[in-house]
Amino acid sequence: MIYVSPKLSIPKREIQFVYGTSSGPGGQHVNKVATKATLRFDIWNATSLTQSQKHKIATLLATRINKAGILRVSSSRHRSQRANKEVVLDRFAELLRQAIKPVRKRRTTKVPRSSKRKRLENKKRRGETKRGRGIVPPELG
Repeated sequence: MIYVSPKLSIPKREIQFVYGTSSGPGGQHVNKVATKATLRFDIWNATSLTQSQKHKIATLLATRINKAGILRVSSSRHRSQRANKEVVLDRFAELLRQAIKPVRKRRTTKVPRSSKRKRLENKKRRGETKRGRGIVPPELG
């Protein structure tokens, strides 16, 4: 079980791992050893998610989900497959946690009087500065 939140846990049978070779520097080790871990999670066929959770995840993580509805999270940061797998599981749980978090409505508030006063004072000060930039009359210059 992967614990996402106190109310949501994903069974390991709904998650699939695919391993492959990492890219970047490392020479023969990188080309030979499959250390990159990719987690695949089919959102629409998941029994542990409610319909509203599925829609929230699909909209908020749309860039990570392909047309078949499979969420992909991968890591090739570490040299070992096990470490990359742990990183992927942590990132997956965090992504789901952020996606299903309820969005708080913003309470409308008034602009404080002090803010209005400061804004008007700054406008007046700026206007005085600009007014002082005019052409200097010959009798003053």
